[in-house]
Amino acid sequence: MDKRIKNKLADILLVLYKIIKNIFFIREGSCKFIPSCSQYAKEAIIILPLHTALIKIVIRIIKCNPFSRGGYDPVIVNEERK
Repeated sequence: MDKRIKNKLADILLVLYKIIKNIFFIREGSCKFIPSCSQYAKEAIIILPLHTALIKIVIRIIKCNPFSRGGYDPVIVNEERK
């Protein structure tokens, strides 16, 4: 997929994510993880194949719960697929 298309898709998905996030009253800047969930999603969509990125994004959102400690959680690319 062309990098410009991936960037545009990432931007569209981030807007949808922020709309959904605001519906559930999650405060801006309250992400437990570094990078933030929205930045993680954008990086994943740009770096990884779309199906892999979507799976990793869903896993990351599931990790963001009251029982999670958070912390540094970068987008990891499998070495054999680089």
